[in-house]
Amino acid sequence: MAKEEIDLLPDKDAAKEFYAKYEPKEILGRGISSTVRRCIEKESGVEFAAKIIDISADADTTMATREEIRILKLVSGHPYIIHLHDVFESNTFIFLVFELCRNGELFDYLTTVVTLSEKKTRFVMRQLFEALQFVHGKGIVHRDLKPENILLDDATNIKLTDFGFARMLKNNEKLSDLCGTPGYLAPEVLKTNMYQDTEGYNQAVDMWACGVIMYTLLVGCPPFWHRKQIVMLRNIMEGNYSFTSPEWADVSDQAKDLITKLLVVNPAERYTVEQALVHPFFQVMMFDQDIVPIKKSLSPTSRRLSRISKMADDLKCRFNARKKFKLGILCIRAIVRLNRMALFPKPISIAASRIDPYRIRILRKIIDGCAFRVYGHWVKKGEGQNRAALFEMAAKTELKTLYMSNISP
Repeated sequence: MAKEEIDLLPDKDAAKEFYAKYEPKEILGRGISSTVRRCIEKESGVEFAAKIIDISADADTTMATREEIRILKLVSGHPYIIHLHDVFESNTFIFLVFELCRNGELFDYLTTVVTLSEKKTRFVMRQLFEALQFVHGKGIVHRDLKPENILLDDATNIKLTDFGFARMLKNNEKLSDLCGTPGYLAPEVLKTNMYQDTEGYNQAVDMWACGVIMYTLLVGCPPFWHRKQIVMLRNIMEGNYSFTSPEWADVSDQAKDLITKLLVVNPAERYTVEQALVHPFFQVMMFDQDIVPIKKSLSPTSRRLSRISKMADDLKCRFNARKKFKLGILCIRAIVRLNRMALFPKPISIAASRIDPYRIRILRKIIDGCAFRVYGHWVKKGEGQNRAALFEMAAKTELKTLYMSNISP
């Protein structure tokens, strides 16, 4: 262990119980008043993540951490919520021992892949909604949903974490304090802190944040981002976002519809978590169902069973070995051609690539990947700007004209 890491460890005398049970290892992350380390349970050899919080300088930190511990215990046991394994407290530090999620944050994963497919987005969002359904069922609002607070375990299942801003609401209670991350704040949170005589907010703010997350997963950039924060906040309060960028051409109408149901300015009209889970975006039709389980589930006197049996008998009577063989050959040829398509990309029009290279999906993937490697973060596009413009080397005609006019006799 490096010397600088040893210096960051709390005094062993202040946390004898933690050091007696766990052996701290390398640092996984840092916060304002906390450090997260990988640690190993000495008795079992199982790895965990220990969040070490310094409470010596601020009494409010102590109270907030104890509230977080209380809420974590209330929501423990759900497969998509981080599990709090152990808690230790001394006069200067609180140790929270969590299950270790080796694949890190969803934010880091998204930074690597730029965007997620609809299938992967459906997988992530369904788990997030199920976790929220459990949280909201306990009367709790998270208030800080974002990709940085969603971890991925070894099986790439999500683990909702960081309940530091979470609060329990009782008897239709409304909150009014301003907290969370600017790009994910719901309009009612901003209005409550900007105008008097507002009724506050509740669990609906989490559903707004889910809409922002889903938008970001599908196209790799958030819906309301602007370099001027005041403009971004105005866009949030007005619900001003669009599906006009080229990336949305590859996204289904069902995905867009769910986002529009979540990013609704009026919280009373916004989708609840129960409504989101039954949205058509999550109701995927399966066409490869086996007929045998269907027949077993039906009664012998069922009219539906008799129709299925009649269809099966008709198919048997019409069986033709020669046609069946030809069909098999055609299927094999189709599969071979589909496999070869991945090796031979679709030709790209040179004229189209010069006019607007970002509208071509293959070039867009390459450009996005380069942008991430160069800048190390998401590069938000305006209506008249795209990531391809970051790499254009066109001459500045205005400067050239000015230069020529200065040197002319």
